[in-house]
Amino acid sequence: MVIEIEKGSGFCFGVTTAIRKAEEELNKSGKLYCLGDIVHNSNEVERLGHKGLVTITHEQLRQLHDVKVLLRAHGEPPATYAIARENNIEIIDATCPVVLQLQRRINACYNSFAQDGGTLPQIVIYGKRGHAEVNGLVGQTQGNALVIESLAEIDNIDFDRDIHLYSQTTKSLQGFKTIVEEIKRRTGSGVEFNSYDTICRSVANRIPQIRAFASEHELVLFVCGSKSSNGKILFAECHDANSSSYMISNENEIDTSWLKGVQSIGICGATSTPRWLMNQVRTYLEDYYGIARQGSE
Repeated sequence: MVIEIEKGSGFCFGVTTAIRKAEEELNKSGKLYCLGDIVHNSNEVERLGHKGLVTITHEQLRQLHDVKVLLRAHGEPPATYAIARENNIEIIDATCPVVLQLQRRINACYNSFAQDGGTLPQIVIYGKRGHAEVNGLVGQTQGNALVIESLAEIDNIDFDRDIHLYSQTTKSLQGFKTIVEEIKRRTGSGVEFNSYDTICRSVANRIPQIRAFASEHELVLFVCGSKSSNGKILFAECHDANSSSYMISNENEIDTSWLKGVQSIGICGATSTPRWLMNQVRTYLEDYYGIARQGSE
């Protein structure tokens, strides 16, 4: 019986840094506010909640004064920093460096036109509307950027104006390339089109790895929170490589009928999935099959 956790699964650098910063502050003070879920995984949010991390909304942020608030890896728009200054809130900024660089690029593009008094640029962001990272990116343009979620929304672009296309860092690389090709096809003469591949490679590079891993096992359990955009992308790839793949948020969601007659099980997850949670899934399977502990990773 083989039960294997994929080596590449687990928190990405940005999430690891955010959680480290949160735990450092919690170890000192025992309480810290976080604007939104620190990671799109309810099990990890609950674990940190027991340590004193309090998740708040943007509306609740406006009511707070003289406290510390952590900004998660997804990043925030300039308006959030303005509220913090007004309310004497100390920001612990855990914005992922990849996201921060993207925010600065979009802001520079927008301001280069605005400061010259010219027509505002048509900035298009390929991403999930309302996603925390996308909200932060749109905020760099004072709300003027256009968000498209898929090729089906490409008609919302004005093809008579210059286009500057960026992407949410966790979107599909293939999806981005498809949109680029379609915009190129539809852009007329005299219209400038600039596309910027801003997809995080810690996500994009996971796709071939997870497809290969999925194909090596009879059954795959993909551990992921329901809110994770990255998780949905990776699971789709996992399921495409192995139709006997199931998404679960924890070991309690395992249907034992999946396990009948299976000799090889792979466990993997999103960049928002904690390693300890995948270990719990493996422990559940070891207990189910009555095999000796192999140790945790």
